[in-house]
Amino acid sequence: MEIAIGARLKALRALSGMTLDDLAAASNVSRAMISRIERAEASPTASLLARLCEALGLSLSAFFADDQQASSPLRRHAAQRLWRDPHTGYLRRSVSPEGTPSRVDIVEVEFPAGARVSFPPRPESRAMTQHIWLFEGQLQMTIGETVHLLQPGDCLYMDIGDTFDFHNPGETPARYAVIFDRGR
Repeated sequence: MEIAIGARLKALRALSGMTLDDLAAASNVSRAMISRIERAEASPTASLLARLCEALGLSLSAFFADDQQASSPLRRHAAQRLWRDPHTGYLRRSVSPEGTPSRVDIVEVEFPAGARVSFPPRPESRAMTQHIWLFEGQLQMTIGETVHLLQPGDCLYMDIGDTFDFHNPGETPARYAVIFDRGR
């Protein structure tokens, strides 16, 4: 997976015409770390990969999308891409069919007990929103200074540009969907 992520990052960076220095400045990720990721010597965390994607003008779902895949309105479970965050162990499944003109991406996440992922503020992402819909377990969402404890069935709407923190305070994994809208 590190090889695929590195190759994809390098290809997207080249496609956007960005140098390593450009991407480092835009993402606030060091040039050395980006280079290590591109050479498959390091595996990015979810937070770091989100910052790189943001600097490239992509969602995480778009980053993992197969550009060569023909557009189909159906994406079978077996064809949905998986990625595991090396830091927290959370498992991310890209559910939405690739290559459609939809602004919406759906992602399923299995979040280990005790895990935490924090995302810094990204004012440039204010056009993007997301819904967090919890299926199993507990999820504590902190947005700025506000804390929400989600129980199964709860759904939380939020701007992606805000500072936010995902935390599973429970003793069992949390399973939830993230529904992204790339534009208002």
